[in-house]
Amino acid sequence: MGASVVKEAFSADELPPEREIEAVLAYHDADARAAIGTLLDDIRHLRRQLALVEGAMSRGMTRGWLPDYDRR
Repeated sequence: MGASVVKEAFSADELPPEREIEAVLAYHDADARAAIGTLLDDIRHLRRQLALVEGAMSRGMTRGWLPDYDRR
């Protein structure tokens, strides 16, 4: 796998959604199950990070904002 594919996978904000999906699949050698597993692991990690930050932040610092764990 070339470095350009990995670079594309990490600069997803600049890619259209279909190219982003292609980059993720290319990173996992077209193994969709592995790609989904990695994405689910990332979601779990980020949810834990949000929970830690929520516990560490003061209410005044965020002016009452709390993280939303579910996509609407």
